[in-house]
Amino acid sequence: MSGHSKWHTIKHKKGALDAKRGKLFTKLIKEITIAARSGGSGDPNTNARLRKAVNDAKAGNMPNDTIDRAIKRGTGELEGVHYEEISYEGYGPGGVAIMINTTTDNRNRTVSELRHLLSKHGGNLGESGSVAWMFSKKGQIMIDLAARSEDEMMELALEAGADDIQTDQNGYQILTAPEDFHAVLDALKEAGIEPASAEISMIPQNYVKLEGGAASQMLKLYDALDDHEDVQSVAANFEIDDATMEQQA
Repeated sequence: MSGHSKWHTIKHKKGALDAKRGKLFTKLIKEITIAARSGGSGDPNTNARLRKAVNDAKAGNMPNDTIDRAIKRGTGELEGVHYEEISYEGYGPGGVAIMINTTTDNRNRTVSELRHLLSKHGGNLGESGSVAWMFSKKGQIMIDLAARSEDEMMELALEAGADDIQTDQNGYQILTAPEDFHAVLDALKEAGIEPASAEISMIPQNYVKLEGGAASQMLKLYDALDDHEDVQSVAANFEIDDATMEQQA
């Protein structure tokens, strides 16, 4: 979604958090396990991806022993399920391009279920490379306006290595190169700023504006994909204005 609609997504996710806590824990455990395995270390102090995954888990009130077990499965100290990261591409209502990042122990099951969700909500799964060219991989950090003045936020973010900072009535959107994401995030937190959300995302180069039935259908598809326990993140190049978002809420 666009940066503007991203704020609505954040608020929606927070409101539904308790109802989805079980699935949230599953997703966080997968990310911790993958981060510990791929980062070459089970120490969050030396593995930036793992540090963020652990911080996200603690923010979600995951017990420390659950976190520790997930790390040990990633490093091989405990036996566990083997997860792999797979990205899928597809289309939604109105020709919206969709990138879906998953972590799964059964790729056949995952692709079958994603194909079903897309079809059910007016979309379809595409070939590899069909929409990826429409997105750029970037770190995306969303911060409330009250955190700092625009000048202070600009100075802090750019000095930490951010590529760009955008401001609207909802807040700040800080964009970074993927390799600079963790450094920028750490600098913000050290300055006492807690982001509303922070992730490495596929950012669309342009957007499709949706209204009416197409908007409603796309929001339902987005929620269904985001709710799937194998899906770690969803990126889609659609935007919806505030009035339409309020009608769909």
